[in-house]
Amino acid sequence: MTSDASDIDRDITANFEEIRARIDKAAKKWERNPGDIDLIAVSKRQPDAAVEAALRLGHRQFGENRVQEAQEKWPDFRAQYPNVELRLIGPLQTNKAKDAVALFDIIETVDRPKLARILAKEMASADRSLPVYIQVNTGKESQKAGVFPEDADAFIAECRERLGLDVVGLMCIPPLEEQPAPHFALLAKIAARNGLSRLSMGMSADFETAVQFGATSVRVGTALFGSRSDT
Repeated sequence: MTSDASDIDRDITANFEEIRARIDKAAKKWERNPGDIDLIAVSKRQPDAAVEAALRLGHRQFGENRVQEAQEKWPDFRAQYPNVELRLIGPLQTNKAKDAVALFDIIETVDRPKLARILAKEMASADRSLPVYIQVNTGKESQKAGVFPEDADAFIAECRERLGLDVVGLMCIPPLEEQPAPHFALLAKIAARNGLSRLSMGMSADFETAVQFGATSVRVGTALFGSRSDT
């Protein structure tokens, strides 16, 4: 291993230990089992060296935003590191649904009826039944994906009962300019009344608050890997 790789390994290890400790502390504060909260490492637009450092560390749960980027990155990694769980956590175009079903283990961003129908069709064709999350636009932001809160119950029922999707939970991304707590509380309320036990909420800036309100997975990128390249 080169000295550069050793440096990256050291930094990534320290970051993971710090984030996991903060998750555990928040969980204990709110009388939750830390083992019930998954840390999803958001690897979008991160250097391969940083992602591989996390893999060498033993981490296996990752989130990607784009199907094409994940296709370029993950087949080789999966050949070297077994038992990776790869989640799609970004918007999914319907023309990428087939590729998403083939590559990912969990799809967290089911946000509209057309996409749900196409995913159900592609899963049936591929003989794969992937767990999915319904994305709820808790802030009702026009520029953001997700079903509005008042439409969530009907959409969850459609996905489950008519389309046969394996809906396991809900996810949200609160508005940047608002306190996240009310949004996390709203998501938890919708999940509870629909009998859903999984909540994907909380990112680098607010994951401890998400733990307070019942997150079962938090999506952390910058705090683990550092600032990413958006070019």
